[in-house]
Amino acid sequence: MFVKLTRSGGHTYAQLMGSLRDAAGKLRQRTIATLGRVDERSGQVDAVLSTLLRAKGHSADAATPQIKFESALALGDVWALDQLWRELGLDSLAGVLRRARYTTPIEQAIRVMVFNRLCDADSKLGTLRWLQTVSMPGLEPSKITQQHLLRSMDALMDHQGAVDDCVAHLLRPLIDDELSVVFYDLTTIRSQGLSVQEGDLCHFGMSKEGVVARQFMLGVVQTADGMPIYHEVFDGNTAEAPTMMPTIRKVLARYAHIFRLVMVADRGRLFIDNLNELAAITLPNGQCLEFILAVPGRRYGEFVELLQPLHDAASGKAAKSIAESKWEGRRLIVAHDPARAQEQTALRATRIAALVARAEQLAGKLDGQDAGEVHQGRKLSDSGAKARFFHEVAEAHLSKIINVDLKSGLFTYDIDAKALARAQMMDGKLLLVTNVAELDPAQIVARYKSLADIERGFKVLKSEIEIAPVFHRLPERIRAHASICFMALILYRVMRQRLTAAGHVASPETVLAQLSSAKRLHQPRSAHHRHLHHRSRPGIHAGRFEHPQP
Repeated sequence: MFVKLTRSGGHTYAQLMGSLRDAAGKLRQRTIATLGRVDERSGQVDAVLSTLLRAKGHSADAATPQIKFESALALGDVWALDQLWRELGLDSLAGVLRRARYTTPIEQAIRVMVFNRLCDADSKLGTLRWLQTVSMPGLEPSKITQQHLLRSMDALMDHQGAVDDCVAHLLRPLIDDELSVVFYDLTTIRSQGLSVQEGDLCHFGMSKEGVVARQFMLGVVQTADGMPIYHEVFDGNTAEAPTMMPTIRKVLARYAHIFRLVMVADRGRLFIDNLNELAAITLPNGQCLEFILAVPGRRYGEFVELLQPLHDAASGKAAKSIAESKWEGRRLIVAHDPARAQEQTALRATRIAALVARAEQLAGKLDGQDAGEVHQGRKLSDSGAKARFFHEVAEAHLSKIINVDLKSGLFTYDIDAKALARAQMMDGKLLLVTNVAELDPAQIVARYKSLADIERGFKVLKSEIEIAPVFHRLPERIRAHASICFMALILYRVMRQRLTAAGHVASPETVLAQLSSAKRLHQPRSAHHRHLHHRSRPGIHAGRFEHPQP
């Protein structure tokens, strides 16, 4: 039997229904009794319910049971980050920032913004909304406002020197004193806005993504283990090469305990002046600074005579090879990858063939116009054809191989066979200049290729931590935003190192996402224990955490 609700005459009735089988064996339904109107107060239905309640031993006037929903706050991810924050000693920033006269501790606000970068990166208003959904240990969300977050960023910059010294002191145990290999690279960080005011940090320039954007530059120094130890913010239109020397000097001043330092830098930062300056730098203990620098592709033409015999020796070999020579009194390491060389040569040949076909098309149209042919659109001139073809050659980065004669009255071009042969000789090659004496060429190449780890660090900054786009305009706020993201990167790298050491393949963002399912009730049952509830996920076990009182 079951209860069925029916409508009749604008009222709802409750009927007790039963099921039976007829003579043919088919299932039929019949009305056993009409219990009364559901929408009638103190009617027949209420009388039946009261009788059933008394039969069950309940009071007839007992209130209808209600389901109570209680909000739960995410605890697992922020609790783990808080433990790591304190274990690394970053909570000592409270002592550094104590001189800033604010009603709420600055370190708490900085910690909130750093944790938000790792858990659910958002704007400052978004950070406040996120803070209402988590249970931050030792912090009362109602005391944190947007104004407090912004003024905490200002306080961070007011005491930037002391904060940087404190962070450097905390990172020193993570750096090898005997031999430290550090990697330096520069990236562009996109900023929102269209106008550029005097004194702005952000300027329009060519970004690493290959588009013109309003941006600032961020330089980061990392150890061979991927631990970021220093960062610097530069104007958005700053050239890359001049940023290296001041960065190295600041790193040496901040980590004076390092006995030996090897600097590894990517292409685009090698200049003769830089090499001379680098060779003149000495550590506090008198040891010379060592370096491994990649030669930028635009400088390869200076190495043709040195590379020709090495190229001839490697020709016809399918295996990768590494050779060594001398350049300007320093070691020149040449690594050759035949498969990569073949790929680059084929790609260049395809582009040249497409440009030659395009040139023939333009020339054919010009010849047809001279012969009296009529084409749709505007009439093409030799000057217009030269301009179009020159632009297409430049976009294909083949201006040194395909020469367009812009001074000629007619549309003419030629292919420089020597330049093409020189480019093919450089295909698949990596040129490194170094003054490191005891490492063999293969070790030098391996050290340089470790630079890819800093690229992953930039990827983390731009994806998981979401450093860009930046909506701040004031230079000091932008620098404070970069400092907060840098602290978040430190926590991320430490988490990754510990996960790797423990044999886990999960990334820090995956682990934090899993930990965020550990909740505590917004209204705790007692003052001493707060129960955590979460869904079962791989690697997360149910249980109860002791949670300190705010």
